Amino acid sequence: MSLIVSGGWFGKKGLYEFEILNTHFPSSLEELRDKKGFVLISYDFTERILGVSLKKSPLPPVVFFEIGNGKPVTRNLSKQVNLKPICSSLSVEEFKDKIIKIKSFIEKGDVYQINLTCAFKFLLEGNPEDLFLNFYKNQPVPYAFFLKTEDFFVISGSMELFLKKRGKRIRSEPIKGTGKSSREIISSEKERAENLMITDMMRNDLGKIAVSGTVKVRELFKVRKFKTLYQMHSTVEAETHADIVDILKATFPPASVTGAPKFRAIEIIEELEPHPRGYYCGVGGFISEKGNFTLSVLIRTAFGSGPYLTYYTGCGIVWDSDPEREVEELFLKMKAFYKG
Repeated sequence: MSLIVSGGWFGKKGLYEFEILNTHFPSSLEELRDKKGFVLISYDFTERILGVSLKKSPLPPVVFFEIGNGKPVTRNLSKQVNLKPICSSLSVEEFKDKIIKIKSFIEKGDVYQINLTCAFKFLLEGNPEDLFLNFYKNQPVPYAFFLKTEDFFVISGSMELFLKKRGKRIRSEPIKGTGKSSREIISSEKERAENLMITDMMRNDLGKIAVSGTVKVRELFKVRKFKTLYQMHSTVEAETHADIVDILKATFPPASVTGAPKFRAIEIIEELEPHPRGYYCGVGGFISEKGNFTLSVLIRTAFGSGPYLTYYTGCGIVWDSDPEREVEELFLKMKAFYKG
């Protein structure tokens, strides 16, 4: 078993490897109190928090890893692997049809936005660790990690901070807005409206556990450049006396991967998506001493076992979404993982 993470988790560069000492499968979030290590929380856990019935992944909904000290990864990053596409949960035409259905829900006033996703299954010829190393080389991001257990592996190329807590300060950086250039995103009313809706949702979620009057939007419509695309994020901060358990109960699942309003969006996602999301759209990251933690949103994420894995990607759909443009975005988000 092994865990490799990008240095961005700690404000550093490069990759770091941690030994996994013990693995636990908590049955409730309460078991995370006073823990120190690395945690995975599946999107499936939404059912326990919000009571919405979901399709289930066969993987455990919460996994906690006790880890040793980290050390820099120095081995060769250039080993080649090959991915052979097997199938996708939705064809291009089916994905477009789902977008039209979402727009009908928006027209009726059910929701303002839905995050629609698609699952792509591959046969992996090579080692999953090498696949991760190449993925990271193609697109270095702050919250990347590779996790391998005896039963499954997870590869995440996430650039999205879900929550970071240090002392009583808590911060979130929801991402909404994807394009091939900064100008493309900034000039798009659709992208900015989408980002604003998710920022408001995160502000509302943090407000449930924040000290009154401390929730602030520190950045709005900030665009970051990555190797294969540009992403827009905003930053919401607050002060809180709550612990990780109460914070997760107030904010999970992340607003950026559901839609607005959250509960109805999740119901519609469950109706439209034929696949369980599993760890995709869940959260993962480090819990440290004194109640501090850093959790990413598990976007740009794949998981599997043996020679098979599934990579997931999605788009935020609003009233003025163009199906052709959303499909283009769907595959743009795959570029660093699989060029086809």
